[in-house]
Amino acid sequence: MPIIETRELRKVFRSLKRQSGVLGTLLTLFSRTYEEKVAVEDVTMSLEAGELVGYIGPNGAGKSTTIKMLTGILVPTSGEIRVAGLVPHEKRRQNASNIGVVFGQRSQLYWDLPLRESFELLRAIYGVPRDRYRQNLAHFSAILDLDRFMATPVRQLSLGERMRGDFAAAMMHDPQIVYLDEPTIGLDVVAKEAIRNFISEVNRERGTTVILTTHDLADVERLCSRIILIDNGTIIYDGSVERLRTEYGTHRTLVVTFAESYDDIAVEGTEIDGREGNTARLRFDRRTLTAEALIRRVTEKYAITDVSIIEPDIETIVRRIYVEGYREQVPAIGQR
Repeated sequence: MPIIETRELRKVFRSLKRQSGVLGTLLTLFSRTYEEKVAVEDVTMSLEAGELVGYIGPNGAGKSTTIKMLTGILVPTSGEIRVAGLVPHEKRRQNASNIGVVFGQRSQLYWDLPLRESFELLRAIYGVPRDRYRQNLAHFSAILDLDRFMATPVRQLSLGERMRGDFAAAMMHDPQIVYLDEPTIGLDVVAKEAIRNFISEVNRERGTTVILTTHDLADVERLCSRIILIDNGTIIYDGSVERLRTEYGTHRTLVVTFAESYDDIAVEGTEIDGREGNTARLRFDRRTLTAEALIRRVTEKYAITDVSIIEPDIETIVRRIYVEGYREQVPAIGQR
């Protein structure tokens, strides 16, 4: 049985359409018209326990609205939703005990309390047994390096330190599901790496189901094996990262280091994507030309000392989908 399941989920926000001027204000009192904005439309998805899924899309696509319905904050306009067997907005208290949430822009820690006391307060709220709390605190402190600022008031923590504390706080009651909304926004590379390692470990070691929404697609590429891509409130892709890369990563780059200097480099089926000294980058379409065939063409014309292949990164692929829209691609050679 899926741990998260939605079917034809829809959310419409209704707002009063106001008319300008005094007369318009008086007319609004007696005759009201409303505007409707569809934030989520026909979202159907199913997640198994233990999955780590990237839920991504441009600003205003419907990501946060979906997460708010999953947490029980918002009530769907129509459709069905179940999280760990519960309807979130009907069983808010029980649902809250099953989930953890980390928002990059908000904190669940208590601003004036030292970090340790914030954890103690959350332990009491969630009713975490004392022994289990100590075990979790010791484990998370070791992974996230919390000991050195455990006695510091939250307001005095750096952004990276506060985010580490927020991750520990979200996991302290052993939730089955964790929602992460832009968890690495504004963090330096060291803090990002610590957070990514923590997400990966709790998913792998504890079987925690994780939904990650982020604009930092390096997080998605590093952590997620599955992507759900939403745009204009509708899911346009649900599948593996590799499938998306295969369908939309149509162009690869062959980096060639030549044994000597050549004035002109021209290889059929490629375009020069850059050149520095004796090294050139040859861009080619994987649907019409294999890497093996291209290397053979290069070695037939030139003396080389080294070659390597650069695959398109997920950020480039998703940016292309945002601009062009998603559609099924022609399979590459060797994958038909």
